[in-house]
Amino acid sequence: MLRGTGVAMSLPWLSAMQPALAGPAKPTPKRFVATTLGLGLVGDNLFPKNAGTDYTPSLYMKELAALRDKVTVVSGVSHPGVKGGHRAEASILTGASMGSSGRAKNTISIDQLMAKHLGDDTRYASLVLSTGGSNSPCYTETGAMIAPEDSPSRLFRKLFVDEKSSVREQEQSRVAEGRSIMDLVGEDAKLLTRQLGAGDRDRLDEYFTSVRDLEKRMAKAERWAKLPKPKVDVPIPQDIRNSADLIARQKTMLDVVRLALETDSTRFVSLHIPGTGSVLPIDGVDDGYHSLSHHGRDEEKLEQLAIVEAAIIRQWAEFLSQLNTRADSGGNLLDDTTVLMTSNLGNASNHDNRNMPVLLAGGSFKHGQHLAFDRQNNYPLTNLYVDILQEVGLQRDQFATSTGTMTGLR
Repeated sequence: MLRGTGVAMSLPWLSAMQPALAGPAKPTPKRFVATTLGLGLVGDNLFPKNAGTDYTPSLYMKELAALRDKVTVVSGVSHPGVKGGHRAEASILTGASMGSSGRAKNTISIDQLMAKHLGDDTRYASLVLSTGGSNSPCYTETGAMIAPEDSPSRLFRKLFVDEKSSVREQEQSRVAEGRSIMDLVGEDAKLLTRQLGAGDRDRLDEYFTSVRDLEKRMAKAERWAKLPKPKVDVPIPQDIRNSADLIARQKTMLDVVRLALETDSTRFVSLHIPGTGSVLPIDGVDDGYHSLSHHGRDEEKLEQLAIVEAAIIRQWAEFLSQLNTRADSGGNLLDDTTVLMTSNLGNASNHDNRNMPVLLAGGSFKHGQHLAFDRQNNYPLTNLYVDILQEVGLQRDQFATSTGTMTGLR
């Protein structure tokens, strides 16, 4: 930290810092960023014809050529038992089947599982974001969807702009008042326990557990409310008002995500890019994105769709490149961040949830390859999620429908 007259500014990791730090070095933070697509990617344009490390780049993989050694493309995977076309957006990060009617109860998403167990070291346990709309693929352990933030300027202020001292004091007071109320409720509930039967005591124990979890969150909020937010030497971004300018919205949000990772404001992020019926302002495109995704093998639509999807991947590649050039205690941010791009739709034209598009970058995985599984009898994508959980430090052997870790990643 650099401190001056009432101003604090956090610095990125510098190699010169290590000798000056007393005691053993802390473990390098591990991070996860998921970008999920509401309308998928055309498999013929994404998946290379041949597997392994000597694959010939497909049309879309050419956009990632400069990062080939740090990216893996995976084909022939899906979430077992998940159907429902667009409704399966809810299953992208949970792997849970929502049923054909969409009324089944969802389970916790991979990002929120990380945030629950590993999110206490940062101001924000996770960030749930979108380029537009009110839906996200992020769910709590009770199956509730987490509404996303879709304004880069609001996100920037939340991360980097301190409130007035009076507002901060008010927040601290509310947190302290809430904790005192929880203390009173806790004492009353303990007295009540002695008068209850076994079943009620079990239910009350569950209640106590939720109270303790809430107290931990309140204590964390109180701690961070007293600390200034990190300062970054960039202006507040301007929100893209044109809802059809999907690529600009993606770029603006990912720019703020990069700053959040650099300042260690959070370590777990999801960004959802939903479909839009509008025509994207890109040369060569004159039909709506949603209409193009439901191409019915029409050649003209497929050509335009390829322009749109290549632009999405190109912007994602730019985000990876920025992480790859930002120094971190373990090398660079990309090496310490697992970055995933996927979708619930393997073929948006016929609403097929099989053969989901999967791009994986960063982390300590064995990259530079095309992992090709059976496109007729898909491999569980949830196996990859087990690998990702273990990569960030959450030692789990199972997630949703997984049968182990993904073959070929290590």
